[in-house]
Amino acid sequence: MAYSSSTQLVLHWFPYKDLVGKCSKNYGIQQCLMFNKRKRAHLSPRILYQDEIFSCKTSHHHKLHNFYKVLRSVIVRSEIAGSGSTSAAYHLPEFQLISKVRGVCFYSVTSIIALFLFVLMVISHPFVVLRDGYQRNFHHLIAKIWACMSVYPFFKVKIQGFENLPPKNSPAVYVSNHQSFLDIYALLTLGRNHKFISKTAIFLFPVVGWAMFLMGLIPLKRMDSRSQLQTLKRCMELVKNGGSVFFFPEGTRSKDGRLGTFKKGAFSIAAKTGVPVVPITLVGTGKIMPAGMETILNPGSVKIIIHPSIQGDNPDSLCNEVKNVITNELINQA
Repeated sequence: MAYSSSTQLVLHWFPYKDLVGKCSKNYGIQQCLMFNKRKRAHLSPRILYQDEIFSCKTSHHHKLHNFYKVLRSVIVRSEIAGSGSTSAAYHLPEFQLISKVRGVCFYSVTSIIALFLFVLMVISHPFVVLRDGYQRNFHHLIAKIWACMSVYPFFKVKIQGFENLPPKNSPAVYVSNHQSFLDIYALLTLGRNHKFISKTAIFLFPVVGWAMFLMGLIPLKRMDSRSQLQTLKRCMELVKNGGSVFFFPEGTRSKDGRLGTFKKGAFSIAAKTGVPVVPITLVGTGKIMPAGMETILNPGSVKIIIHPSIQGDNPDSLCNEVKNVITNELINQA
């Protein structure tokens, strides 16, 4: 159903089960939302059309308004023009403004902290390379401090299955789903020394990109077969020397939260070197900072689920098994 004119909905949220939607004749609304509270913390929408709404007894609405206390009222302005899509029709500008302010505060805090810690990283770098050329544990400790100080003022990070992590300095291949720019921040709070594979362009970013270079992270040029081959060789060399690597096998961030197709590079490295694959499921980062909306920071919390490690000598079976583990966890968390 398509709409050609602006409409205005007034939504009333109640703490009880029954009817919580109301439609007003004054604005000529042709449909409105009714929320049925299935659980205490979950609301699901249903479309009610005009003939349904006005067939309801008026006294029922008055009793609800008089007996139950309204938690809050939100005026939602909808400008649906021809598309008939309700998914992107209702905007909450007051919430968007708060999220944008939170985003500005987040980037301000993380930039200031990064600047001071980067100076410490530069000063210590010659000594770190001489004593710990492959691992660079001190730099990763600085990165953990930076991530923790950046995220903890804004959202909580809950870790489940920490006991499934391999011992420190034990080589492994870590893989995770990729939902948001915040994934790196969340994973750095684990305090494990693993080398991320990242786009070459990010290494050019001031301070953060330079710090990635000092940490020994691995650059990758997308859509460049030669660069991909060099990256795999470097990862193999790193793992053979006792290091660990971290892959986002989807290759890019998911915009809808669904798990994308897994590339097999990480699993080929694990199969050839005999090191375990550690699957990790990230939940919540995509809601706090959705892909493509890096200027906002919504309220919420992040959950990191670390699964038992998986070993094998067949890249295909490793890939399928790890993907099934992460997929099932995402379904359970949903």
